[in-house]
Amino acid sequence: MDQVPKKYRNFSPEFREEAARMVVETSRPIADVARELGISETSLGNWVRAYRERHAEDEPPLQLSERARLRELERVNRELEMENTFLKKAAAYAGDRCQVPVLSSVSRIFR
Repeated sequence: MDQVPKKYRNFSPEFREEAARMVVETSRPIADVARELGISETSLGNWVRAYRERHAEDEPPLQLSERARLRELERVNRELEMENTFLKKAAAYAGDRCQVPVLSSVSRIFR
């Protein structure tokens, strides 16, 4: 039998707020909470983004060690992006004959 597609469901602002708070305060993945609540990940992701924007001033400022860690991760991310770009160009140039090493600076992250 053909099923009629579901209509858009409307959720109360209180439900949206509580669902977003559940993600933010418990640090659980959006996918897990969405599955648990029976809603789409996209909707919950939008609600979480809006919640974070509305409550940005509630976030405590980063500690010195957290800022240093963030800078380090941003630096590693830039390096990985450059390596990835280079490897894509090398693979396109060499075609199927290219044997690219998989682990490079990625191993530095997991030390």
